[in-house]
Amino acid sequence: MTDNAVKGPVGYVPSIEKKYGRPIGEWKGLVRSSPLTEHMELVGGLNSEHGLGHGHANARVAHTLTEDSAK
Repeated sequence: MTDNAVKGPVGYVPSIEKKYGRPIGEWKGLVRSSPLTEHMELVGGLNSEHGLGHGHANARVAHTLTEDSAK
């Protein structure tokens, strides 16, 4: 038996979109346009300003920053 479940931050995408009602592209845009630069500052901003739970905010920030550093 194989485990085809998506793991890591990408695995949170469907639940983030469903729970918070915004597509992932919008969340990435919020992270990228923020004046904050540190990972945990960004997580805190998504949490306090947009109501994301810590795990979802952390996953969103980590994935977006990783994508940006790969460019």
